[in-house]
Amino acid sequence: MNIVFIGMPGSGKGTQAQKLAQKLNYPFVSTGDLFRSQIEKQTEIGKKAKQIIDGGNLVDDDVTFELLKQGLKDFDISRGLILDGFPRNLNQAKMLDEYLKIDKVININLSESEVLTRIGGRRTCICGATYHIKFNPPKQKNICDVCGKELFIREDAKEEAIKTRIEIYNKSVDPLLDFYRKKGLVLDIDGNPPIDEVTTEINNKLSL
Repeated sequence: MNIVFIGMPGSGKGTQAQKLAQKLNYPFVSTGDLFRSQIEKQTEIGKKAKQIIDGGNLVDDDVTFELLKQGLKDFDISRGLILDGFPRNLNQAKMLDEYLKIDKVININLSESEVLTRIGGRRTCICGATYHIKFNPPKQKNICDVCGKELFIREDAKEEAIKTRIEIYNKSVDPLLDFYRKKGLVLDIDGNPPIDEVTTEINNKLSL
């Protein structure tokens, strides 16, 4: 099976995708990892992507798809693969459809309030240590356990930024999900429970 994972920020889709890849012994293919790999290898498409990113622009669908195709050559996908981070919109889904048969789409749903809790609760230290006020709090409020410096909230973890990310995500994902729903490929998963419960629901719906 070739399986795509879709989910809004904070949904844990990357974690669930990796767990399923391990269970099935499939390659876990993250477009973020592919980007970094192609850029580090300084391939032609990697250089092109770096130039776009360094210019402060978003990498367009054509370049992203070419990065994916080049990156997949490093994996044995003959039995199947788990794809995380692509496609992100309808156009990318159509491009992928002509290149690779997708068998299932795991759509991890999360309430907006839970997204705000999960992302908005993140705290960071300049030393690189990370915390969560609910799930992984520091021993002393707002103080790093490692270096004793004061923790801060990253710009992308502030409420307005999170709401903007949710809005952008919903606009792009609705047509994408419609495309896959018409093919009967979407498995809707409740992402609100603890990680292990979400894993169990995914396994059950895939009849694993």
